[in-house]
Amino acid sequence: MGVKSIFGQNLKLYRKAKKLSQEQLSEKVDISVKHLSSIERGVNFVSADLLERLADSVEVPAFYFFVDKQEIFYNFTMLNTIDKIVEKGLMNAIEEIKADIRRNQS
Repeated sequence: MGVKSIFGQNLKLYRKAKKLSQEQLSEKVDISVKHLSSIERGVNFVSADLLERLADSVEVPAFYFFVDKQEIFYNFTMLNTIDKIVEKGLMNAIEEIKADIRRNQS
């Protein structure tokens, strides 16, 4: 799948996640509905300026448009797993520090 197709599919995904119609998004970024539709279908591509406006409008980092959604889901899942492991480790470390402080105060 080409970059234009991936970009278009992701744009559509994030637009719908924000519950925006093509009309609403095209108005927000100041392009025609026809142009937006052609971008979502992978026919046309965007300028850097339009890329920034689209990313701001759907509230995602611009690079999200270029990553396969399965990859984003995988990375998100991995980050959540890593966060849980780090959080557990930090909580254990905090409890050990508290225990050391209590022992030293006695």
